[in-house]
Amino acid sequence: MFKEVFADLHIHIGAGSKGDPVKITASRKLNFENILQESLYNKGLGIIGIIDCASPVVLADMDRLLEKGKMEELPAGGIAYGDLVIIPGVEVESREENGGQAHYLGYFPYMRNLREFSQVMAEYISNINLSSQSTGLTGKEIFQLVEAHGGIFVPAHVFTPHKSFYGRCFETYRDLFSPEEWARIPAIELGLSSDTYMADCIPELADKTFISNSDAHSLEKIAREYNLLRVKELNFKELELALWRKEGRKVLKNFGLDPALGKYHRSYCENCNKRFPLEYPVLKCPVCGREDIVVGVKDRIMEISPGKESSSPAHRGPYIHQIPLRDIPGIGEKTFRRLLDSFGTEMDIIHQASEEELLEVLNYKLVERIIKARTGDLEIEDGGGGHYGKVMA
Repeated sequence: MFKEVFADLHIHIGAGSKGDPVKITASRKLNFENILQESLYNKGLGIIGIIDCASPVVLADMDRLLEKGKMEELPAGGIAYGDLVIIPGVEVESREENGGQAHYLGYFPYMRNLREFSQVMAEYISNINLSSQSTGLTGKEIFQLVEAHGGIFVPAHVFTPHKSFYGRCFETYRDLFSPEEWARIPAIELGLSSDTYMADCIPELADKTFISNSDAHSLEKIAREYNLLRVKELNFKELELALWRKEGRKVLKNFGLDPALGKYHRSYCENCNKRFPLEYPVLKCPVCGREDIVVGVKDRIMEISPGKESSSPAHRGPYIHQIPLRDIPGIGEKTFRRLLDSFGTEMDIIHQASEEELLEVLNYKLVERIIKARTGDLEIEDGGGGHYGKVMA
C-alpha cells in the first residue's frame, strides 16, 4: 500500500546542542533536536534531510539522541524520531578544474556510512566541524566518494550564480561527468530561484528527478519548499527508490516559491543597484556596461539553452508555486499561532483546511490571501542580486 509524504531534504544545522557553531550564517536555534520538533509538530513533514551531519558536533548530538532512545536507526536506512524519518546528509563544496565552485549533497543510509565519510572529509576540509566547507575536490571526486560510502549524490541548487553546477561551473554535464557517471545520479535540486518549467529548458535533465527543498537557515524557513513523495514506508531505501522512480515510488509534486521570489532570479548590477527583468539573458549591465554583474538564474538558463522551449518528460510531476504562510501579508506571529492551534501543522493548513474552515478562524481578506498563496496567485516583485522578491499585499 502506497502512502504520500511531505519531504524537505535540505536543512542546515546552525549550532550544536551546546552552542558550538556549525553553519555560521544560520540561526543558533537551528540545532538537531529543535529541527526534529519543528519538522514533526509544526511543519507536518514525514521525511527530512539534515545536510550538516558529517560535522563531529552534529554527530555527537545524534549519538546522544540515539543513546537516550529518542531516535532509532531503521533497518532499511534512515533514523526514526516518532513519525518523522531523518535522512542524514552532507553538503560539500567543490573546487573544479576550471576554478568554479559548486555545492553537492550526499545522503547516507546509516550512521556508520556517515562517520566513515566524515573521517574521509576531515582530510580535505580545514574545519570539519563547520558546514558546506570547501574540499579542494572536484565534483567528480566528491561523487565518487559519496557513492563509495553508500550514499546518494545530488547536485545542490544547480542554477544559483555563486556556487553551483550550472550557475557557476558548467554548461553541460559532459564538462565534468562521463555519460555512465551521469546515469548514476538520480536527481538534481532546483534551488529557490528556479522551478520545473525553467529547468526543463535543458534537455539533458529530462531523465533526472527534480527535488525542491528549503535550504533552511532558520526553523521558520523549514519547508518553504518541499516535495510530495509516493512511498510504501518511510526510510532511506524508499527515498532512494522514489528518486530513481522505481517500483511505483516517485516524487509526485514539487511545492515551492515562484522563482521570481528567489534572491538570484534575475540579473543584478551592484554598481547601479538595478535588477533587469528582460525577455533576453542579461549578462552585462545594460546601463553602465559592467560585466561583473550577478547573473540571474533565469538569465543563466536562457544563456545555456538558447532557443530551447521547456519540455517536461512524462514522468515529471507538477511544480506548484506557493507562498509560505509566514510570508503572506497580514499573517503575523499571533495569527500564525492561531492557525497552528486550530489545524495542527503547516501542511494541514496549506493542504487540508477548507476555505470554510479557515473563515471560522480568520477574516475573509486573510483567507483569500491564503487561498491565493496555495497556488502562487499573489502579486510579487522579482528578486535578484541577493535580494529576495516581495509578496505584494
